[in-house]
Formats: sequence, C-alpha cells, structure tokens
Amino acid sequence: MYWTLELASYLEDAPWPATKDELIDFALRSGAPMEVIENLQELEDESEPFESIEDIWPDYPTKDDFFFNEDEY
Repeated sequence: MYWTLELASYLEDAPWPATKDELIDFALRSGAPMEVIENLQELEDESEPFESIEDIWPDYPTKDDFFFNEDEY
C-alpha cells in the first residue's frame, strides 16, 4: 500500500468519519483510480470508523506543513 498526494486527494470529500467499506464505496462512486480502492482494501478492518485521511495515512501533509504565507496574497 502506498499513498501519494494525488491518490489521497480523491478521499478529501469523503463522508468522514467513515468505515473501510464506506470509503471503498465512496471511492468507487466518485471514480477514484483503482490504486485508491486497492489501498483501501489493504487496510485492516477496524471496528472504529476512520475520522480523517490522517487515520489512513499518518504522514498526510496539512496546511501547516507548507511554508506559504496566505497574508501576502
């Protein structure tokens, strides 16, 4: 299983919190690439729903990770 920003971006609009099956269903309905669906299928089936993409990919970059000063623009 591997994640990239492009692949993870397909889950940004997912209905969080969501279970593994709900995320797979969302990815299928939204036309996400097969790599996204394969990555989701490789997740361990947990009883607790995932709260956000960070639960799936802990290294997912947030706005704080970029050195972009929004006040300048």
